Amino acid sequence: MADERIIQYADLRTIERNLQSIGGDLQSIDGNLKTLDNNVGTVNSNVKVVYDELGALAQQFHDFVLAQNAANNLHEAKADLITVRQELEKQFGHYDIVRRTTTGILQANDLGIVRQETISTATEELMLSAPRYWLAPCLVALAAWISDQKELADKAVREAIRRNDEKTSLFFALICRRADRKQACLKWTQRYLANQDEENLDRNAIIILDAFASGLLGSDSEGVVSRQMGEWMDHLSEQPGFTEQQTKQWSDAINLKRKPLQDDSYTYLRKYSKTWPILQDILEGANLHADILAYFEGIFDQEASTDTLKEQLDDILNSLVTDFDDEELPLRRREREDELIVQYRGDKSRAQHDMAIEQTAFEEQKDFTQLLTDAAMKPESSHASVSTQKFAIALSKEWITDAYNDVVAQNRMKIPNEIEINVDSFNDKTTDGQDENEIVGRFNRQIDTEKANALAQVILSSFDKFCLVGGAAIAAIGLVMTIAGSVLLGIIAVIAGVAMILNYFSKKKKVETTRQNIESQFENKRTNGIQVIRALLAEIVDFRGEFAQKDGESEKVTAFLEQITPDQYVRKLADSNRRIKVNR
Repeated sequence: MADERIIQYADLRTIERNLQSIGGDLQSIDGNLKTLDNNVGTVNSNVKVVYDELGALAQQFHDFVLAQNAANNLHEAKADLITVRQELEKQFGHYDIVRRTTTGILQANDLGIVRQETISTATEELMLSAPRYWLAPCLVALAAWISDQKELADKAVREAIRRNDEKTSLFFALICRRADRKQACLKWTQRYLANQDEENLDRNAIIILDAFASGLLGSDSEGVVSRQMGEWMDHLSEQPGFTEQQTKQWSDAINLKRKPLQDDSYTYLRKYSKTWPILQDILEGANLHADILAYFEGIFDQEASTDTLKEQLDDILNSLVTDFDDEELPLRRREREDELIVQYRGDKSRAQHDMAIEQTAFEEQKDFTQLLTDAAMKPESSHASVSTQKFAIALSKEWITDAYNDVVAQNRMKIPNEIEINVDSFNDKTTDGQDENEIVGRFNRQIDTEKANALAQVILSSFDKFCLVGGAAIAAIGLVMTIAGSVLLGIIAVIAGVAMILNYFSKKKKVETTRQNIESQFENKRTNGIQVIRALLAEIVDFRGEFAQKDGESEKVTAFLEQITPDQYVRKLADSNRRIKVNR
């Protein structure tokens, strides 16, 4: 019996050691498995976060940078605009006094309420205050003419011609026409035209075009100007690449009338489609049709001026003398660019794009066709009257039509066949937004797949699964040991087994809770995603419809241009006793 007790005691100690070794190994395995599970979970979580948020973060950062740059550009443009205008006032402010005096002298002479000596004194003082300005000696000559001082008038005219032959010729052509001296007007007009090159016209040639289109130069002058314009156009049209040049020239001018879309339109497309920049561009291009039609109609719907001959000539004279001179051009260009940056709320690239097109209005020299383009499409910069705009458009109708058709074609070429849908991690495409069921179905399948993958990561580890069976076995062994006499070790084994069983049920509950949360999160994602997709598809349907409707407006523009012909416009001028014939 003693031997049996020794054997049993030895066997139990061996079992205890083995159990302790097994317990240590199980704890080590459990720790390793937990670490591995945590690492895998962390990696999966990080990948999902990066995948879901990287695109949004990049877009937010991009938007922030653009907004900040725009704010900086806007602030700098406003500050520079003040500086430029102060510089203009400092350098050329005294010119304004000379300019304002011109019409005043003419009107005072008409009324006969200012003494000739006063007029002479005023003009002589202006001559002293503006030593380089071409208009100052013109006013001295005008005052001398009014006072019948021929020698002084001749000297002043020669000085004015020396300072600026072209503007002086224009000035006295208009003055002579105002005084009803048609022969003198014709001579000054011929002098001006003789100094012009159709490829490098002085930008002030718009003045002659303005007076001509308004019928203010008289019948003899009209014959001279119309014949000269015909020769210019014939010569220019013979040059290589002329047609292509006109298409680009007028296309650029037409595109100046494009307007940006309102920020509150198509909110879902803006946020959930990578195709939106293209859609925005082509819709702005489609909106252009109605805008350009309204622009042309607005010009031709205006009635001819009912002002007297002197009043109309005074307006044209005012345009000549108040238009900035060549030495002011650098500051005027800078001023205009600042104005565009402010207009586009700090969008410098758009301002520079428009400025590159408007640049022709600030050039000292330009060809005749560019003069027509600027008169028709940039009246604010070229200072063209409505009569000049009508005449320029009628004369350039064929080029405008070709350019406009090219603008329409270029815009249509950019229409995407498919529009992207980018909702969270779901990326798809649609042609017209009519395939809602198919897209929602694909979205649901992706949600199901993502949910299944997420749920697959939330399961009991191998150790947790072992805890139920292993814990029961260890607890049973502990009971045997307790009964056999190894009370302390038996109790420890029982406690360890019970702890493992409790760990199993705790981990199982945690897994179930996590899985329920995942189910809820993905169902919310499904619900919200479907709502966004349906709203997005509805906007795509609206977009396609709006674009088709706006794009169809192009036919109205074409029809309007077709009914404007030079012959028709000539007849309109002829109704006011003006005969114009321009060979195309």
